[in-house]
Amino acid sequence: MEKQFIFEQITEMWNNHIPFNSLLGFTITQMTEEYAEIQFDWQDKLMGNPIQKILHGGVTASVLDMVGGVVISANLIGRINKPDKKKIADKLSKFCTIDLRTDYLRPGKGKSFVATARIIRHGSKVAVARMELHNEKGEHIAFGTGTYMV
Repeated sequence: MEKQFIFEQITEMWNNHIPFNSLLGFTITQMTEEYAEIQFDWQDKLMGNPIQKILHGGVTASVLDMVGGVVISANLIGRINKPDKKKIADKLSKFCTIDLRTDYLRPGKGKSFVATARIIRHGSKVAVARMELHNEKGEHIAFGTGTYMV
């Protein structure tokens, strides 16, 4: 199977068939072996502070974790020799977050948001990604480092 086709299939599944992602409105817009991006719009149900109308910190951490997981998953799949459904399922079944650090830089204000991730390191058992969250004005809201078991 071609990697791009695989990434499209996984993106479709994660965008449309994972209830938590749908609940929060997360949409994967880019998925490559080195870079991933998720976009979502402001919704009142994502509010953590009703006085300031800012994102809940858990939403921020969740999108950073997800976008880190997306880029690590793509990198993991890209390393499979002759990928097929069974090999991909076997690799992804062992995949999980080991550690997530979230640094909140400013209040999560905005109409829309984009989370991005890049690979820092991908070893045989552990992979690390660096993630960022920005609003539609380009204001840097948070960044994170995710460590994942691969």
